[in-house]
Amino acid sequence: MTLPVTWRPRRSRRMAAALAAAIVVTMVTLAIAVAPPFALVDRVGLVLFGLAIAAVLALLGRCRITADAAGLTLVNPLRTRRLAWAEVVGVAMGEGEPWPTLDLADGSTVSAMGIQRSDGERARQALAELRVLVRERGEAPDPEPGT
Repeated sequence: MTLPVTWRPRRSRRMAAALAAAIVVTMVTLAIAVAPPFALVDRVGLVLFGLAIAAVLALLGRCRITADAAGLTLVNPLRTRRLAWAEVVGVAMGEGEPWPTLDLADGSTVSAMGIQRSDGERARQALAELRVLVRERGEAPDPEPGT
């Protein structure tokens, strides 16, 4: 696999963008159409509230995982984390879990929201590619025969 490679969830990004646009349009429409007893401050407040919700949705839509020669960059809604290949021991995504977790050499785990189960086959393919990279470049133990 050629590096760098980036995985991003497709379905959740589209949904976040569509919802953000719908909310902003709705709040602007409400601000324009609201009854006269509402002052300008109230109307601006409606628009700002819609923009705040859109900003939260934008944070949810920014998730991604980028793999390059030096390691992985995990971009989750509120935090970006850089991991060297040697820090990553394994990748796990149990049945029903929405995204994989990376097992780290220090015994901790970190969520990798750049791959999301809701993408179906695309997510399974991305997870398989990430596992191959971790096996090749990370500190992951070789799988037991027959597994």
